[in-house]
Amino acid sequence: MKTASHVFIVMGVAGAGKTTLAAGLAARFGGAYLEGDDFHPAANVEKMTRGEPLTEKDRAPWIDALADAVNKASGNLVFASCSALTPGVRRRLRESISCKTDFLFLDAPEEMIARRLERRPGHFMKAGMLRSQFRTLLRPQNAIVIDANLDQEDVIAAAAREVEARLGPQ
Repeated sequence: MKTASHVFIVMGVAGAGKTTLAAGLAARFGGAYLEGDDFHPAANVEKMTRGEPLTEKDRAPWIDALADAVNKASGNLVFASCSALTPGVRRRLRESISCKTDFLFLDAPEEMIARRLERRPGHFMKAGMLRSQFRTLLRPQNAIVIDANLDQEDVIAAAAREVEARLGPQ
């Protein structure tokens, strides 16, 4: 099994489009896709379902599980969705992942994200938690910024150009 040599973490607040973008890039580039929410311990999901924001301590096992999955993923490229709202989480991911790691930050205004979340039934992250996500978000200094206001196809195209630039000639 060949392990990944490059991972792209698609990050941002809930509802920014992380899942859609990471899955779209994985399909486009033939990479592995990991849904960050799948790695939350049950206690985290229960807490968020009750409308309680996670603490850095709550996030630690989730980040460790995601990093472990990235390190075990087969194939050359991995695309993972993960909110990665704080520098501590991003640092922990970089230190725990054994290959080159780039962050793609989906940037959008709170009002637009709130409208998206209101139309997203059945997800544990409710629109009422959005304010806490924006309060927790510390904008990344070394990430590729993608405008999440664009149409879905344009978001994927913009991100794909950035991925190609990072990968260089194949």
